[in-house]
Amino acid sequence: MPLFLGIDGGGTGCRAVVADATGRVLGTGAAGPANVNSDLDGTRANVLAATTEALGGTSHQTSLTAVLGLAGANVTAAAWALAATLPFARVKIVTDAVTSAKGALGGGDGIVAAMGTGSVFAVSRGGAVRQYGGRGFLLGDEGSGAALGRALLARALRAEDGFVPMTPLLRSTLAEFDGIEGIIRFASTARPADFATLAPRLIDSDDPAARILKTEAMQEVRAILETLQAPGPLPVVFLGGLGGWYAGALAGLWPQAAPLGSGLDGALAMAMELGQEA
Repeated sequence: MPLFLGIDGGGTGCRAVVADATGRVLGTGAAGPANVNSDLDGTRANVLAATTEALGGTSHQTSLTAVLGLAGANVTAAAWALAATLPFARVKIVTDAVTSAKGALGGGDGIVAAMGTGSVFAVSRGGAVRQYGGRGFLLGDEGSGAALGRALLARALRAEDGFVPMTPLLRSTLAEFDGIEGIIRFASTARPADFATLAPRLIDSDDPAARILKTEAMQEVRAILETLQAPGPLPVVFLGGLGGWYAGALAGLWPQAAPLGSGLDGALAMAMELGQEA
């Protein structure tokens, strides 16, 4: 019996779903982060752990036709390296932006803005999907939770140096980390998910510094989406833990739509399409 596997993996976690040829879901699973570019070995381990759970512990991995939507898969060398080590019968690895767009738009036209620990954008026109952004914490991930957390710590340091006004939020952040040296120690080893844990204190705050940082992030995301609207207007679907906040902050600028499905739904749909190509 042919089986199909969809994987949705990002900086926070990895989810798996297994279905039969009719699309009936047989099982689901979850494991840790799956960014194939920043941690190939960890991604492989978490993909296989989530798959094993979805299979109920059985050893049918070699019969699976799989599509993996993973953070970091826009680095094709990393995606190829992972694909070569997986036991599945057939496997296709794409970015999580592609599977998110497939799930959210159901093959229709639109823009997906996935705003979580990282960020990535995808545009679907005429059945063709193209990713934008998603270049990682050091080089991009505009408006993401990790970027917001980093911005908060950077502004706290600037305030302590007297370059920007000190505020209650910045003062409490400095105290929590035991001052400048504590923030530097944290940042020297912190991963994007660690920075992202600081984002809610910005989103939920009316502190003057929080308002400034939120406005800067919102304007950056707005500029990206305005560029992606050309050559004609498209509805925008916001996804991820910060998607709701950006949807509210940018309401009224373009049509917005609710997602038709998840990135996991998109990955499974693509896996079944891959099976039909055989």
